[in-house]
Amino acid sequence: MPRTVNTPSRADYVFEGLRADLLDGRLEPGERLKLPGLAERFEVSMTVIREALTRLEGQGLVYSSPKRGFSVMELSKEDLSDLTFVRVELETLALRASIERGGIDWETAVVGSLHALNRTEQVRADGTFNVDWFSCHRTFHHALISGSGSPRLLAIAAAERDRSELYRAWTRSLAHDDKRDIRAEHARIADLAVGRDVDAAVAALADHIQRTTDVLLEYIAR
Repeated sequence: MPRTVNTPSRADYVFEGLRADLLDGRLEPGERLKLPGLAERFEVSMTVIREALTRLEGQGLVYSSPKRGFSVMELSKEDLSDLTFVRVELETLALRASIERGGIDWETAVVGSLHALNRTEQVRADGTFNVDWFSCHRTFHHALISGSGSPRLLAIAAAERDRSELYRAWTRSLAHDDKRDIRAEHARIADLAVGRDVDAAVAALADHIQRTTDVLLEYIAR
């Protein structure tokens, strides 16, 4: 039976569980998320399920409609292209500012977050995505632009990056892009940034973001 006491920790548990399902490719693009079944699975009330799904909707991982309720985000060529355009514009602007303004604390954050990311396996031994890797990945990309000195720019960039996580996961679960040397890409961006090579660092970051889009656009066109 569903538990009658709904605490924030239960909502967090459901949120993290569903987020893991989404990022690991266990839910298909556009798949409808049925509240009663989820409530039974997680042993919570549908109120807790709705709270978790609303948080996931805020990150762009699911969406809701009056007739269908909650569903997994669709794999949309138009949305992906627009999101990529916005991310490249925002994050390269913020990286340029960070290289120009960032000090030793910024350099330390970049190098430290890269080390943590490299020490976290992207894929588990059973072939599933390691959700912890996404957290380290987000921290690294935030560190890259954290020296910009603009809280508003950082907040907008973080929101758009959250919305790209599911697309990033789909490059493996759907497009099977498992030959990418993403560690080398991250290392190159970090080295160029800390080395204060503005133009090269900005170009490397733009290419890094665009790679995900290109892989999925090729998959959509098949």
